Amino acid sequence: MKTGDIQISLPTSKSLSIRWLLLNYMYGGGIPLSGISTADDVKVLRHLLASLSRCDKTSEPELTLDCGESGTVARFLLAFLATQPLGTVILDGQPSLRQRPMAPLVKALRRLGGSTIEYLADEGCLPLKVTGGSPEMKVVEIDPSQSGQFVSALALAAAATPRGLHVRMVKPPMSRSYIEMTCQLLSQVGAANDYAPNHTTIRVQPLENRHFARPVQIERDWSAAAFFYMAAVFLPRRRIRLTTLSRNSLQGDRVAADLFKSLGVKTVESRSPYRNTRSLVIEGGGEISKGLVYDFSDCPDLVIPVAVTCAAMGVEAWLSGLGTLRFKECDRFTALAEELRKMGAEVDTGTDKMHIAPSALMPKLPVKTYGDHRMAMAFGVLTLLFPDMVVEGKEVVSKSFPDFWNQLALVDQ
Repeated sequence: MKTGDIQISLPTSKSLSIRWLLLNYMYGGGIPLSGISTADDVKVLRHLLASLSRCDKTSEPELTLDCGESGTVARFLLAFLATQPLGTVILDGQPSLRQRPMAPLVKALRRLGGSTIEYLADEGCLPLKVTGGSPEMKVVEIDPSQSGQFVSALALAAAATPRGLHVRMVKPPMSRSYIEMTCQLLSQVGAANDYAPNHTTIRVQPLENRHFARPVQIERDWSAAAFFYMAAVFLPRRRIRLTTLSRNSLQGDRVAADLFKSLGVKTVESRSPYRNTRSLVIEGGGEISKGLVYDFSDCPDLVIPVAVTCAAMGVEAWLSGLGTLRFKECDRFTALAEELRKMGAEVDTGTDKMHIAPSALMPKLPVKTYGDHRMAMAFGVLTLLFPDMVVEGKEVVSKSFPDFWNQLALVDQ
């Protein structure tokens, strides 16, 4: 390692942590897990799984589970609870979560039979009253066009059912890379599955045994790494070392390295001569493309850092596959366009597309983050170029990257 390298410690993957925690619960807690994320969503799931375990032992007639602001936790737990004879559970969340879509998953679970799911407020959203049971059907259809989490939720739940499931997708799935991640983890724990080449069907067999004992080390988070790729663009010739991160990853957001290559960032992977660990060294200052065209259907979490970088560097960008951004922690699509326009960017939007024309940013007003961690982090990195810019609601980064501001400060020293 060169002496001048800026070492950044990324959080471990929130997505992988949540999946592994649920699989571990299905295995009765026997999987040795290391490096579980400390993000808010993961803390929520750990607490709820502990509550479920206590409920199993005390035979409480009804349990209320508050999923906080996590759509992933709510959807994964809904599918699991509906396909298991665990009694009646109220599934709820914070006001922002109550606005996020659940209807396609509820519809699919109702078609499977064996459970009852009742809306307690607005149709299609939390809170829900769930009384689970063993599915009566083995084949189910679902519309994953709003969220690929619906498919991952069914696939994970399928491994804990007596006969498994055959999931048919009636529309192309969003965030396909996360579905692929789910299937790879299921294979690792012995739940055979077949994700069809046309990406419209998944067959998941039940777990073969409950004796998985191989230690699991959770990977560092590629979604978080994207914000330091931004920093490399804004501060060229600074070598930033992302410790224990590898391009050989289960995470689809590893494509950040390729996306930011077109924005002048070089990525070099290295291995420690003393320990069997890999790190990435990234450095900006290379040739920046005049225009960027990309479909983010499989990596929606990279939209905000890429869009903000393009706007800041005067790179014309044609971004597509953005439809699911409207259903995140906030309406990211509208929020992103609005905040960039406030800075002077020329932004045109369509149903699921965004065009950013070359323009000079002039941040004058405080940046709103809309309670969204990725908005806070992306515009937080922009302060490297505009130190006087004010970012509101900075504390929301705890949802995925609690130590973000301390790590960003290392880059700016």
